[in-house]
Amino acid sequence: MAGGGSVARSEGRKYEGGVTAFVVIACLVAAMGGLMFGYDIGISDNFSPMCTRNSMEMTIIRENMYCKFDDHLLTLFTSSLYLAALIASFFASATTRRYGRKASMLFGGLVFLAGAVLNGAAVNVAMLIIGRLMLGVGVGFR
Repeated sequence: MAGGGSVARSEGRKYEGGVTAFVVIACLVAAMGGLMFGYDIGISDNFSPMCTRNSMEMTIIRENMYCKFDDHLLTLFTSSLYLAALIASFFASATTRRYGRKASMLFGGLVFLAGAVLNGAAVNVAMLIIGRLMLGVGVGFR
């Protein structure tokens, strides 16, 4: 019978580890990764209306009962990062097994950095999509 009226006391295991500078930095890096991912989602969401603001007619024509922005280019822009991350994650395990975790993480970080630079310097939507594909590969490897 599940009641939880009494709890057995035990000494448990004592670990010698503590909060070191490495642990704090690792937590900060993980938190910043989550913040950047949320920021990316917010930026992608704000990019969506810009694709269909050319004229009122385009917005009315492209709007249906399911999706306000029925645009293939916008869909490709939004989903490219996530699809690239999914596909890259399948290759990341084999790469990590063959070359080690450090090399795999370094590769993912460098591809992510290159994608961020490409997105920052983008002058058209094609450059944005290619940059987001590179960001996705970086996310998949990390």
